[in-house]
Amino acid sequence: MTAAAEPANRWLRFARRNLPLIVVAAVVLVAIGFVLADRWRRGAFVFGIATLFAAGFRLCLRPEEVGLLAVRGQAFDVTALTLVGGTIVWLAVSIDPLGTG
Repeated sequence: MTAAAEPANRWLRFARRNLPLIVVAAVVLVAIGFVLADRWRRGAFVFGIATLFAAGFRLCLRPEEVGLLAVRGQAFDVTALTLVGGTIVWLAVSIDPLGTG
């Protein structure tokens, strides 16, 4: 292996090992973009979806495959992420938009 290929292989291993976290972080960045564009309800909805993605990854993948998404035990992580994500989605959908009657 050449010296130039070493950093590329290291990055590839990191990305493969942390793919679920990278996906969740990308969706959170989309949510932040919506919030910064004054679309806070849509941003909150997308953030809730990101949390539900994290719950799904935690439920379906082994602890060594989810990387930093594994914080506590699987049952606790899935329950907490599902409750928080579901609550955020429910609030984003149920709150009336500003300026409507």
